[in-house]
Amino acid sequence: MWFWILIGFLIVQRLTELVIAKRNEIYIKSLGGVEAGGEHYTWMVLLHTSWFVSMIAEHLYFARGLNEFWLLWFGLFLVAQAGRFHVITTLGKFWNTRILIVPGSARVRTGLYKYLKHPNYLIVRTEILVVPLMFGLYFTAGIFSVLNLWMLRVRVREEELALQKLT
Repeated sequence: MWFWILIGFLIVQRLTELVIAKRNEIYIKSLGGVEAGGEHYTWMVLLHTSWFVSMIAEHLYFARGLNEFWLLWFGLFLVAQAGRFHVITTLGKFWNTRILIVPGSARVRTGLYKYLKHPNYLIVRTEILVVPLMFGLYFTAGIFSVLNLWMLRVRVREEELALQKLT
């Protein structure tokens, strides 16, 4: 039961974020914003969608419940959720799932961005690892942690190139 509650929560959260991102995209583009690195976006969406499918399939196949360390994983998940909320509120109308840059604007250096260049990616890495571990879904935790690292190498490179154009 806890698995389905958490998966349902995450799916609703992700869909809500896509609505927020689309609204913010319209706003950013109204300011003259342009997208960078759009060619990898479809792959990123596919990776995250596959992560959900893999968790569900592995859960159904192995019928595992909460892991013995679930409280640790859940605690890390809650920290990641607080970080996610902080990142979205810090960036406000400039938060997005895409790389959108407004020429002439300054790079954000407040909140977590004061300490980390890309805090949201640390948050996503944490989630991709700890949510499956909470339920003993080791295949999903391992495979998607590696795939996500590969995706983030591409993503961060594209984002850094785009941000360099600001200065």
